[in-house]
Amino acid sequence: MSRVKTLAGLRLVLARIAIRHGLGAPDREQAFALGASEVDHVLGGGLNRAALHEIHAPWADWSAAAGFCLALARRAAPERPLLWARPDFLDDEAGRLNGVGLAEFGVDPALLSLVRGRDAQAVLRAGMEAARCKSLGAALIEIVGTPHVLKNLTATLRLARAAEKSGVTLFLLRVGLEDAQTGPPPSAAASRWQARACLSRALSANAPGAPGFEITLLRHRGLTAERSWRLEWLRDQGLFHQIPEPDDAALPRSLPALPADGAVAPLRRRAG
Repeated sequence: MSRVKTLAGLRLVLARIAIRHGLGAPDREQAFALGASEVDHVLGGGLNRAALHEIHAPWADWSAAAGFCLALARRAAPERPLLWARPDFLDDEAGRLNGVGLAEFGVDPALLSLVRGRDAQAVLRAGMEAARCKSLGAALIEIVGTPHVLKNLTATLRLARAAEKSGVTLFLLRVGLEDAQTGPPPSAAASRWQARACLSRALSANAPGAPGFEITLLRHRGLTAERSWRLEWLRDQGLFHQIPEPDDAALPRSLPALPADGAVAPLRRRAG
């Protein structure tokens, strides 16, 4: 897993990726399925690859939303390089990404490049560079709060257009949105989701189960009403599986968490 702190460094990393992996896979299918048949049916077969997708989460569910994003990226580009752009302060407040943990989650750390930005604008610039790089399979862009740069359609429209042109799948992870009264900010994303932690199902001998997510599809082409599901991420198969509704009262289970290097502390409300 490579770590980048400057735009010049990012461009160098992207150039190396282009040399090593070529200019992408033009013969890839236009959409990718999640693996959960009911969800894929509602999506009309899956999510578009050359598009921007947006995932929202409250503060308490940052790790679940990040895990959901990472799993989506794995589905969209299972053998292609990934880039993750995030504010630099999240390393201290939410924990650092860990290569061993990524591998346990089913993501090859050698295919992931991590770039940090000092604020939301820097993170979005990195995301735009990634969106233009045809050698990438997918990119995650992590934003905290509602920075001024995302209060209109301009930034997401640029990202969406760049993704459509390059074929890169973009995931905009937005944590801590204050949208209870005003509604979510405008976005050009092809789909909009909300992700929360979900109780996982224990394996035999009460071993920890697969990471679980409670997801809600807020917006998608042809969607007439919000839809919610409980999914688990099956690492070995690299796909989602729908969790059946429990027949009895919920029992304590492990919560999904994105593997982090160090303690995970509650996020402070900071925006770029």
